[in-house]
Amino acid sequence: MLANGLRQRHLTMLALGGVIGAGLFIGTGQGLAAAGPAVIVAYALAALLALAVMRMLGELSAEFPASGSFSVYAERALGPWAGFATGWLYGWVTAVAIAVETLAASAILHSWIPGIPSWAFALTVMTLFTTANMNSVRTFGEAEFWFASLKVGAIVVFIALGVAALAGALPGTASPGLTHLTTHGGFAPHGIAGIVTALLGVVFAFGGMEVIGMAAAESEDPGNGIRSAVRTAIWRIALFYLGSVSVVVLILPWTAARPGESPYVAALDRLGIPHAGTLTEGVILVALLSALNANLYGTSRMLHSLAERGDAPRTLRRRSARQVPTRAVAAASAVGFAAVLPEALWPGSALPALAKSMGAAMLFMWLAVSVSHLLLRRFPATTWLSVSAIVAVMALMATTPPTRTQLLTSTALTATLCLTGHALSRRRTSSPAWGSPRTESGGV
Repeated sequence: MLANGLRQRHLTMLALGGVIGAGLFIGTGQGLAAAGPAVIVAYALAALLALAVMRMLGELSAEFPASGSFSVYAERALGPWAGFATGWLYGWVTAVAIAVETLAASAILHSWIPGIPSWAFALTVMTLFTTANMNSVRTFGEAEFWFASLKVGAIVVFIALGVAALAGALPGTASPGLTHLTTHGGFAPHGIAGIVTALLGVVFAFGGMEVIGMAAAESEDPGNGIRSAVRTAIWRIALFYLGSVSVVVLILPWTAARPGESPYVAALDRLGIPHAGTLTEGVILVALLSALNANLYGTSRMLHSLAERGDAPRTLRRRSARQVPTRAVAAASAVGFAAVLPEALWPGSALPALAKSMGAAMLFMWLAVSVSHLLLRRFPATTWLSVSAIVAVMALMATTPPTRTQLLTSTALTATLCLTGHALSRRRTSSPAWGSPRTESGGV
């Protein structure tokens, strides 16, 4: 058994902070450039889908708390092959995400202190967070609580400044009113096609919420705790995401947005906030470190769960005296540490390559959650809508050249894992490395 060290406040902030990542602060620029002010519609549609998946995951986690979360539920609903495939899919994608977030954070730190190479920052960041996650689950919970609090606080301040400016109450700043919604080509200058393009980009900004399902298994009161955390997080996430994006759209002409650049910086500049770029970089750095911390936790718990079920090497089952799966934590951090070498040899080259390899795997994991919920909870109406929406997003990706490669890569990886899981489930042996019993069932 893993430790039950996470309290209610940890779960609440983890559910809230897990979705508010760097994608919001940076990805909004690309969406705004693609759809204009109608990026609000794209975010609203993406939020509806993401929050529906979060609610389904919360219901499953409350009833069947398990550190393997949706991988365990997929196994229960569809069979061992599905548990294997979804578990390793999540493990790979989040392990790569750890490296991506580490390199992105080290790039910001290097820009602040050019005298220290980015690889040194990357090595330091990985060492600190790996050590913290090996300590105790409560250490992880406390770190994530404060990271999430800082992110939420920054968004609240940004929204408050924007509302004050729009009301004409910010000294030295004239209220733009609603003019930016209709000028420069209107609300949707690129029509439905622009909204669709923006949707395919912003939907991935909601990735990261999956970790709340794993945290439920290590909370003091899994049933009530996860229900309360998800219930309060859903409306707050909708408020913070849509509220902050609306402020950006109302304050900043969409023609000023640049893909790859944060429109939050440009919006703060227009409000006359000094050092807007540095302040926003600080918030993005916190978001990156928060995501790194959460992904390191989530990856280690998934690897531990896979080992418990005989789908990963038995050595990953080992836990410390504090019931922390330390070997799984070490394995989860391996890709992050491995990324330090190419960063040292070819600075700036590793980050783009790693980012491209993540593809659309998140959608396959959301689909696994939805199908598992459909079979285990028997709520077909809303769940079928979610399944249909996820399939529709995949179809749109398949017909859009910039995202088609990502979808094909993720589809190939998922199919390979499904076939491997199917073969292993049929030919499972008592091998010392892979033959451990399937002990984690999530209470079902």
